[in-house]
Amino acid sequence: MPDSGSAGRRLTKRMLVGISHAMERAALATAEDGPLAVLALFQRMPYFERERECYSRLARRAAVTVVGLVAETAPALPAGAWPVLLAADEDLAREWTVVVLTPRFGATLVAHDLAQVEAAGTLESGRLFDGWWSFRRDDALHEAVRLRDQLTDRLPATALTALDVVLTRVRELPSTPGESRGDDAFRLLAGSLERAYRTNDLLRRQVAAATAATTGTEPGLTGEPAVRRWSGAGGTTASGVLPVALVGVRVVEPGGTPERWGRRGAAREAQAVLGAVTGVLRPQDRAVRLSEQDFLLVLPALTGPEAVGLAYRVRDRLGGLVSSFPFVAYTAHCAVTVTRKRPLPMEDVRHALDWVAEQGIAVATLPAEPEPAGTAG
Repeated sequence: MPDSGSAGRRLTKRMLVGISHAMERAALATAEDGPLAVLALFQRMPYFERERECYSRLARRAAVTVVGLVAETAPALPAGAWPVLLAADEDLAREWTVVVLTPRFGATLVAHDLAQVEAAGTLESGRLFDGWWSFRRDDALHEAVRLRDQLTDRLPATALTALDVVLTRVRELPSTPGESRGDDAFRLLAGSLERAYRTNDLLRRQVAAATAATTGTEPGLTGEPAVRRWSGAGGTTASGVLPVALVGVRVVEPGGTPERWGRRGAAREAQAVLGAVTGVLRPQDRAVRLSEQDFLLVLPALTGPEAVGLAYRVRDRLGGLVSSFPFVAYTAHCAVTVTRKRPLPMEDVRHALDWVAEQGIAVATLPAEPEPAGTAG
């Protein structure tokens, strides 16, 4: 990494989107400075589709535009943009990188996917990366050279020649004295924006808790349509990146005494069951009631063994309710999977839960999906 003072740190996807957009708009504004080079690694095609219009404009004005993403065949890109196909298990597939470079201006963002997530308004916006960014031309030159060296064998001679023209021209001119001031100013603005995001997330959670308390809705639960929206349905999301564990839980209630506690007692008992199921959740997790006795826990960035361990914790918590409700022994059947598919295969877990309950199995896992080596943290 260049010695630019831009130390690597945790960055959320929503911050990366904002910084990337600023760099792309700056590239359009400075295209007249001389030959412009744009290099961007998008991870997956759906993320590029969101920015297609902007990159169409960049490709028309740039000397060379390179777009890298994981794909088996060359995707349809705007005229003038060169695709670079990445394998899912190579290091570049984990990168979210943007480099814009002209003789008078440069900016770069380099971030590596951690396959982790923090609590946020959507699953995508809370994705975490380790990275750095800079609005200094020499940093952008350094990264442009790095990508050129790594992608040489996958770029046609025409694109390489155009990129080399830009690099040569940049090396011929000194950087401008105002770069550090502009970089510092944008860094201050970006920090303020991230603090505002986090404050907004906290307020959102507080409002949700207050709403549940005043309306009598079940705290800790999210409706199935809301979870689908949160996980990316109808928004920008892609398969193959962040792993999400899904744990289906069927609560088995003792039979024969449906009126054992009366209405108030039954309500307290139902609340205790809900607490046993949702009490294992982290702030970034979600829980859905699928039916009166079935729940689905949605747990981003949890491994298979961790998800299985959590399923047994839920069973133990339900079994422990006997200490508060004597002679009432709850148990559970659980179906577990870890997926990188979008939309989330919620129906697969629902069907697996039926089978697990029919077979009387405590905890069962669905067949594992292949895990790209390049996505490991």
